[in-house]
Amino acid sequence: MINFSLSQIQDLPRIVEIYNQAIPTRLSTADLEPVTIESRQAWFDAHQTKERPLWFIKIDQNIVGWLSLSDFYGRPAYANTAEISIYIDSTYRKHGLGQKALSFAESQLKDCKIDTLLAFVFTINQASIKLFQKNGFEQWGHLPKVANMDNQRIDLTILGKSYE
Repeated sequence: MINFSLSQIQDLPRIVEIYNQAIPTRLSTADLEPVTIESRQAWFDAHQTKERPLWFIKIDQNIVGWLSLSDFYGRPAYANTAEISIYIDSTYRKHGLGQKALSFAESQLKDCKIDTLLAFVFTINQASIKLFQKNGFEQWGHLPKVANMDNQRIDLTILGKSYE
């Protein structure tokens, strides 16, 4: 049984563990080295509001992933726009959890006062791009060669969807 619940501080180590699994893949984060629990504390604290939540994805009582809605650009005019992030434990990838997480997030947008959702995805991460496009996201931007991953320049695709 898959369910979603708001984050709790005692589970920050699990969030960091799942995030760190993604770093070596070079597909979904621009971090190049593992992060620490301490380095993610301020980020975690910023996601303890109704407008910018952090949810766990659970199967039974096991945390198998997380998703967050984050500020875009930090200026008042963008208050109704958020960036979505979805990270799934490597053991549970390719089981449809990304779709379930995105559908859940979309169902929560009104309560979060969000009418525009953005996803920043490395262009080489075609699985994530296809997930967002399948759900009505369109390419709103393309930043060529903005990331340097192990001396290889990677493009970033910005996908967006309006819910107005």
